[in-house]
Parts: sequence; C-alpha cells; structure tokens
Amino acid sequence: MDGPVLRAQGLVKEFRGFRAVDGVDLDVADGSVHALVGPNGAGKTTLFNLLTGFLKPSAGRIRLHERDLTGRRPEHVARLGVARSFQITSLFAQLTPREHLQLALAGGTGVTWRFWRSDRSLERFTERAAQLLEEVGLTAQADVPAGTLSYGRKRALELALALALDPKVLLLDEPTAGMGVEDIDRTVDLVHRVRRGRTVVMVEHNMSVVSRLADRVTVLQSGRVLAEGPYEEIRDDPRVVAAYLGDANAEH
Repeated sequence: MDGPVLRAQGLVKEFRGFRAVDGVDLDVADGSVHALVGPNGAGKTTLFNLLTGFLKPSAGRIRLHERDLTGRRPEHVARLGVARSFQITSLFAQLTPREHLQLALAGGTGVTWRFWRSDRSLERFTERAAQLLEEVGLTAQADVPAGTLSYGRKRALELALALALDPKVLLLDEPTAGMGVEDIDRTVDLVHRVRRGRTVVMVEHNMSVVSRLADRVTVLQSGRVLAEGPYEEIRDDPRVVAAYLGDANAEH
C-alpha cells in the first residue's frame, strides 16, 4: 500500500444547484480496502458513480495512478481498470453462472456479437470462467440457471462478473445489503479472498462489516468528508458517532 492508486481532488457534483458531492478529496491506497460510509443522503452513491464514470463531475479531477478518468464513460473507466458491482443485481435468469462469465470474458473481443453462431466460440473462455467461479465459491452452481440462485449467490456471481474485467480497483456498492447473517459472513470471507492483489472501495452501511474489512474509512456527511482514518479511530470520533454510528441503521 505505497500511495494512492485512485485519487479524487476537489470533486463536486451539482444537481440543479444542490451539491450532492461538495469538494471531496479522496486518496485510495494501492492494495487497500477503503470504505465509504455515512448516513442516508451523505453523497456516498453519488461519489461512487463519479468514480466509475456513471456521473460526470461538475468540478474536480479523478485519477487512476497518472491516468485522468475525469468525465470518461463507464466502459472506458472499466477498460482502464476500475470495475464495479451494483447494489441491485441484473442477471439473465435463464443463463448459468458459467455462461454469464463466458460472455463477460468475451466482451471487447468481438466474440460477444456472434456467440449465437456456435457455442464453440465461447469455449476459449471456459477455463478462466471456471477459475472465477471457484474464486467466488460458485463451482457447485456453475451450470444452474442464475434465476434459481439465492440472493447471496447472485451477489457472488455479480462480483465474479466484475472480476472478469481483471480490475486494478474493484468498487462494491453495499455488498451485504439485504443479506442474512450467513450470507454476510460468506461475503466478508469472499471479499477477503478477492482483495489479494487488488484495491477495493466499498460503500457499506453495516459497520460490523466495515470493521472486519476496511483498512481505511472515509465518513461523508452532506456531500463532504467529515472524517477519515482507520476504523478504530473513526468509531470513537464524536462527530461520526453523532452523524452516523448513532443512526438506527448502523451496526456496531
């Protein structure tokens, strides 16, 4: 963790005069897990969307190492090494996890647009798809329709699809939202595994999950950085306790 792999400087996003993100500076250390937390309306999702190109900033810059990502389209940001998973899964119910990953791996090669001609055109991706399925613990479910997977398993598949892009930085949007205790524990273990050799940025409401995963925590309030540091420091900061940890949705 030698220096920022992802950096935002003076980031602003205005919506009709309302500043959802207001002058945010963010340095994400290479190889770290960096959590973005805060109460509802703090600007977490807007910041997340700015970092991944789904929104264009009103002001400020975003860099991946020395590459300027500011204003780039999401597909360009992903191609440069920043991949994200979404809070709401969007999978093809009839396709299997293996087929999802084969198509994801084919993206950008031209194979995607002609895969219907022959299943053999996707065979070159079979081995890598199997590796990704093993990495997220879905080997046993590789050939069942994705629509039959449990919610937690669908989120694991979504994570595998992001990993198929071989990202330098992986952004996770509330990876444990809507999960029971068993799926939360499984997801925490999964993030521990997939972080090896990668940088992870996550938006997460569950502070127990944050405490188990994050090397550094940035707390947002009203679109601004309220506090930043290791979880142990953030947990005891009176401003954070008032703004977030006292929230009924937070977990200690």
